[in-house]
Amino acid sequence: MKKIFLVYGHYNEKSFNAAIRDTFIKTANENGNEVDCVDLYKEKFDPVFVGEEPDEVVLNHRRRIETCDTIVLIAPIWNFRMPAIVEGWIDKVLSPPWAFSFKKLFGNYGYPIGNLKGKKAIVFCTYGSPQFAIRTFFLNMPTKRLRRGVFNICGITDVTYKRYFAVPFVGDAKRKKFLEDVKKTASNI
Repeated sequence: MKKIFLVYGHYNEKSFNAAIRDTFIKTANENGNEVDCVDLYKEKFDPVFVGEEPDEVVLNHRRRIETCDTIVLIAPIWNFRMPAIVEGWIDKVLSPPWAFSFKKLFGNYGYPIGNLKGKKAIVFCTYGSPQFAIRTFFLNMPTKRLRRGVFNICGITDVTYKRYFAVPFVGDAKRKKFLEDVKKTASNI
């Protein structure tokens, strides 16, 4: 059995992201895994970080991450990033010195040391744009930033990134195919 900490970041319960969340949780549970889900909008998570010490909500999320095997993020990509509430969660929860620290080499030079080694991350993202535009014109920016700039820095190198393109424009058959991919991912944790 794997323990999964799922962070959900979409305001609309009728969105395709909600279908991804529900499909993932159902499939993971059917396969004997335990899913601990945080809905940032329902929780009214405050994404604004102004240098304050972590509050009880942030500390609670960190404790839950410490006991999990896998972190799952589910959110749309808006303006080449996740919604502000998810970005704020990343800034507040996956921050130094808890998630990573810096090893000084000399002068201003150093490198990050991740504190979350041994964990896995799965990211499910939906896009309004077609795949060609994201890969060609925008050079996979959201993928690279989340993989390298967030999870790798925290010490998580096993990152599965699932992207579903042009979601507002595809039909039911394509959406079913997307959800089959979610089931397959949730079955192979």
